[in-house]
Order: sequence, then structure tokens, then C-alpha cells
Amino acid sequence: MPPGAPGNGRVPPQRYRADGPPVTQQGGAQRPPYSSGDMPLLTHDETGATSVAREGALAVAERTEVVSGAPGMPQKPARKGSPWQRVRRILYVLLGLAVIGPLLAFVIGWMIFPVPSSDEAALTQVATFTFADDQPLATVRPENVNRVRITLDKVPLQTRQAVVATEDNTFYSNPGFDITGIMRAVYNQVTGGIGGGSTITQQYIKVSSGHDENSLWRKYKEVVLAVKISREQTKDQILENYLNTIYLGRGAYGIQAAAKAYFNKDVGQLTVSESAMIAGIIQSPSNWDPAKNLDNSKSRWTVSLDRMVENGWLSPAERAQQTFPTNWLPEPPSSGGMPSDDRYHIYEKAVQELATKGITQDQIDTEGLTITTTVQQQRQAQAVDAIKKVMKGQPDNLRTALVSVDPKTGAILAYYGGANGLGTDYANAMRQPGSSFKPFVLAAALQSNEGIGLGSLYDGSSPQVFEGQSVSNSEGFNCDSCTVQTAMTKSINTIFYRMAVDVGTQRVADAAHQAGIPSDVELAARGGIALGDSEVHPVDMASAFATFADDGERHEPYIVSKVVAADGRVLFDRGDAAGEQAIPQQVARNVTESMIDVASSSRIALSDGRPVASKTGTVQLNKTNQNKDAWTVGYTPSISTAVWVGSDLSDPIKNSAGQPIFGRMLPGSIWQEFMNNALRGTPKEQFSKFVPMGVPPAADPALNPNPSGSLSPSGTPGDGSDENDGRGRGNGNGRGNSDDDSNGNSDDESDSGFGDGGLFGSDNGNGNSNNGNDNSDSGNDNNNSDNRNGNND
Repeated sequence: MPPGAPGNGRVPPQRYRADGPPVTQQGGAQRPPYSSGDMPLLTHDETGATSVAREGALAVAERTEVVSGAPGMPQKPARKGSPWQRVRRILYVLLGLAVIGPLLAFVIGWMIFPVPSSDEAALTQVATFTFADDQPLATVRPENVNRVRITLDKVPLQTRQAVVATEDNTFYSNPGFDITGIMRAVYNQVTGGIGGGSTITQQYIKVSSGHDENSLWRKYKEVVLAVKISREQTKDQILENYLNTIYLGRGAYGIQAAAKAYFNKDVGQLTVSESAMIAGIIQSPSNWDPAKNLDNSKSRWTVSLDRMVENGWLSPAERAQQTFPTNWLPEPPSSGGMPSDDRYHIYEKAVQELATKGITQDQIDTEGLTITTTVQQQRQAQAVDAIKKVMKGQPDNLRTALVSVDPKTGAILAYYGGANGLGTDYANAMRQPGSSFKPFVLAAALQSNEGIGLGSLYDGSSPQVFEGQSVSNSEGFNCDSCTVQTAMTKSINTIFYRMAVDVGTQRVADAAHQAGIPSDVELAARGGIALGDSEVHPVDMASAFATFADDGERHEPYIVSKVVAADGRVLFDRGDAAGEQAIPQQVARNVTESMIDVASSSRIALSDGRPVASKTGTVQLNKTNQNKDAWTVGYTPSISTAVWVGSDLSDPIKNSAGQPIFGRMLPGSIWQEFMNNALRGTPKEQFSKFVPMGVPPAADPALNPNPSGSLSPSGTPGDGSDENDGRGRGNGNGRGNSDDDSNGNSDDESDSGFGDGGLFGSDNGNGNSNNGNDNSDSGNDNNNSDNRNGNND
């Protein structure tokens, strides 16, 4: 122990000042000061543990100073940690979260997500179509209609193998999900792409849960449930549920229903080739159905067979023997579960409209949709009752359509396309409208800036020649000068033909499209358009007349108001769609005024003197005195209705008395019956204020009252024009010879005679349907091309 050392054998530490030379302690040794001056000045000796700690700290500090630089040189402070060290710490934390986060999410999902069953999936596949008041209209229940649950042992081995090879060739070895497919799905979600790589287990989860939105949340849920279900069920159980649940097109749920839908056989009878075809279309049944896209179906069939070979389930020799099946059905066999009466046409029309909104048949069949239509149950029943009442006892070949529209919204209130729901939808069939097209001629004329008004005078004599075409009124009606108002009421062919030629037939076509005849309905711009020789749908006419009813504001006709999925998602909500002022208000109101007397003169006026505008129409069959189409279209401010009567083959339409049918007859009676019932109890609405355009309407000498039935002012027999029902009631039409259509087409309005017998025991008043053959625009106009079937009314 050196001299002067403390009794404990340790060299006492030196004391330092923050500045100045080192202070010598016992033993005379000197140490350099700390350049930083941050060491605290010791004011007493340290002993024990405190001394030991202090000595350690001093020793570390001393080594740091020695390494940092020589005595007398500036010294660097001790490093507290480099940026890279901080980055490493952050990376460690992130790595920990990357490992722990998914595990935690998986555990949470495992606890909260229940495993669905195929029976639960069936509930989500029910689609319901309702009336506007939410009462059921049509209910599609796959488990009752086209879904038959079977056990896996009933499914041929080659059918199971075809499905597994095509959809998930590692099904029996994977844990329920494919990590490569999941990464692909994540990448597509991030980059905006589509598609993924779902296994059969994941597909079953998706279908049975009713959730197929394209999202990472769905994928996360699928992965958790895929693992969970793989622990709870065997692979064969999962495959059985999948084969009973998956949608395979044609309304078929499950492999048994698909076997029936495509080959009309039980699944146990499917061959290898047939199994491969069905397996190939699973991913997109609507697009790969052989009836819709044969090339794509064959391509997918090839993929299925080739993958069976790759998995060792089909030998190359067997593969070479396979040919694409030719015994598939062009459409599935009829199945129950849907209404077979007039309501089916409502369902069918709704499905067509949904397609235009991007809602596919696959969604209807698999997402448990509730589709609310605009059709009012009471008014639909009134339409059916009116048709049954009027058509009772009439010939079996007659067909009828009725469509009623709300002019203020475009909502279809009643839609009758025929009693046979599985037959033709006549409300959506193309037919010539005859004289019911004349309001569009007037709409074009009023917009021509020629000063035309309801009081404008035209030559109504018959026959007349226009651009080489001879046009006649019905026998007996001639007026050297008739007003436009009279021309509409009496449906005078020569006046409207002249009007159309003068203002331009293209303008007439444009006015019809303005009003609401769809743009994809071709209207030939030729003289015959004045008398309705171009085909339209009954729903088009109801909608276009609704535009006049709403003072020129057009609303697109629609039959679906809302679509909600089983999980509560609203796929479509029509809401309150604004209309478009397609026709100037004054023009529309003048067109309405021109038709204000038609119903009363045709003896189909509404009850209680309710204001109504209407137009009848009849289409002649070729150049005969027979008719093939008859119409009445009319409206109040709150409802516009079109009624058509005809036949499947456009053959002669006759009533139970064997007489030709005209617009005011059966169609007019149906229209009147329906409108009275539909409007009963509602306010008696008035049309808007009438402000005449051009020449205002005035008393027309051609309509001088002549109750005796003597000759009209022109010295010719009365015409009994359709609107007058041939009785010559107060207009000097005496004999009741049907009007309107040249050539004796007994214009629809003419209603000829008394409808069922008339004054002379025939439909046309005096038994004449005015059988000329130069009739109005039909027949011979434009080299007989103007009207394929002859003269229109």
C-alpha cells in the first residue's frame, strides 16, 4: 500500500474544477480536466458503493477522453446513437406489428365470424318482386323452384373431379385458402384491378354468406372462415355444400338443378364431357352458357378437361375421345315458382329494366333481392277486370294489351301484356297505331311557326293526291273546308296527310320522339306516318300521351322504383327523377284541346263529365274491308292509358257478331271501363288553362247539327266517323258510313255503326266499310311500302 493511502487501500479520487489546471490529490498524481466542464464538483469523499460507482464512471470518462484526442486538443462528445440505429428500432417495431397484427386479426375473426351452412345460403337467394305497396307480386325461391339438395355420393366422381380441377385443383391439400391468390387479390385491390384467386372453400363462404362485394374485408373474412370451416368439416362435406349452393346459370342452384337446366337429366347421369361443360361455366354462367356464347363455352370445356388430365384424373387417351356435348338444351325446361298470369309480364318487364341499370340476372338469383315495382295492385286488378268484362265471349284469337302511366312521374301504374304470362307480352309488342298517331302530326305543325291553330281551315275533301299518292277519307265524308279541331275529332285522313307533307314528315317523326316514343323505335319519315304506319309499343303510346297530359314535360316510363339486397344494401333507388320540358307547354296544351271531344263523340266519355283527351285508331288489313289492329289512347292530368286489341298473326279482328273491330269499340270500351274504375273517388281534375296558338278554334259549319240524318252540307251521306260511332248524332252524318280511313277503312274512330250491330245491323253503320283501295297513306304509298298491311285508319 503506497504511503499516505487511506486505510481502505484505495487511492482517493482527485477533485477537479470545472476550469483551470488539475488539482493534485494525495500521492501527487495529476489528471487532465474534462474539457466539457460538465462533471460535477465533488465536495466530499465518497465511500462504499457510491465510491465504486463513481470510480467506474470516471474510468469510462477517462477512456473516452483518451480515445477522443490528445491532451490540449478539443474533445468530441460521446455519441448517443446513430440514425441507422433509430431506423432499426422502427423496423423491429413494424416487424413485430406485421407478425402480431395479422395473428390478432385472425383470432378476432375466428371468434366473431360464424360458419355459414348451405341451408342459410338458400335463404339469401330468394328474390321478391312486389307491387308498389310492397305486396308480393312474384317470389323466386330457388330451393323450391330450381334447387335440389343432394348428397355427395349421388354426384359422379368425374363430375366432382371436373369441378375441382377447374375451380381449385389443390382443394384437397390446401388449408382452405390460396396465399398466391390472396396476394393477387390484394394487388388488384390496390391497383384497381379485378379478380383474385378464391378456392372452392372461399367460394362457398362467399355464396353462403351472401357477400360478394369486391373488397379486402371480404377476402379477410373468407380466409378466416375458410380455415375455420376446414377444421370443422371434412373436404367432402365442404365440396358437397359447395355443389348444392353454387349458382350455375339458367336459374339453377346446385349441380342437380344445373344438370336438369342444361341436359334435362339427373346429375348421376352426367358424362365426363357434360360434367366438364357445366364445370367450365361456374365462374361466369351468364356469359359462358352455350346458348349465349358457344365459343366461350367450348373454350372453358377444354380448360376443364385439360386440368383433369394435369391432375391425373383423366388419361390423355380418354381426353382425346371427348367431344363437346351437343345435347344441351337451348333453354331450361319450364319450372314453377313464378306467376303464370299477367303478373309474369310485370316481372319480365322489371328484369329487362334492371339490366339497363346494371343489375344482372345473376344478382337477382343470388343476392336475395327485393325489387319494388311501380305497379299498383288495385289498378292492375282493375285492368284485368276491365279486359275480362269487355272481352268475355269474344273470339279466341283476339289479344289485348293495356298500359297505364302516371304523367307526373313516368311510373307505370298498370301493365297488362296478356293473360298468358309465359306467352307474348303484347304490352311490349310492336304494332301500327293507326290514327292514334295523329296528335304527333299536330304537335309538329304547331311547332312549325306557320301560324297553324285549332281553327285553321284545311281541305277535307276526298280523295286527294299528295306527291303521287291518292288518299281518301271514309266513304261519305267530304268537307271543302274543315278546322283542325274537327279534323282531329272526325279523324279526317286527307287533312292530316296534307299537314304532315306541308310541315315535313321528318318533323312529325321528331315530334313523336319528343313526346316519348323511344329513339330506338324507327319512325319512317314518309307520308304514311300521318296515319300511323310505323310500329310502336303500347307502353310507348301511353308514355308519349302522358307528356301531353303533363303540359309537355316528359318523364321516362319506368317500372322499378327500388332494389335492396338481402344484406340491406340499396342497389338502386329511383327517387324523384325530374322530368324534361320536351315540348313547349302551349303546344302540348293545344294538342290536348284538339282531342277533348273525341271520347264523347265516340261514346266512350268518362263518368261525371270528367275532362279527358283521347284518340282512337284502327289499322286496315291490306286493302280489304277488314282490320288488324285497334287502339284507344287517352288521359286525364293524373293517368294516361293505352289499350290495343289485335291478334297474333295480324289476321282479321272481328267481334262476337262477326263484324270488324274499330278503335272505339272493344279497345274503347276497355279503356273507358278501366279509366272510370281507376279514377273513381279521385278529384275531377281540370287541364291547365288553354291558350290558343295560331288560328283559335271556332264553330265549324261542317258539323252543323242534323238530327234527321239527312245529307250533310256537302250533299254526301253522313260519315259516321269513328268518333261519332256512325249514328250521325247531331252532325248530319245520317247513314253512319264509317269515316276516316280512306278506302273505307272505317277509321278507328269511326267505331263504325253501333259497335255491335249499329243502326243497320252492321259494324259500319250502313254495312259499308268504304272499301276503296286508294286509301290513305297505307297501301300504295311509296310503292306499297308505306304500310305493309294496308290502309290505316
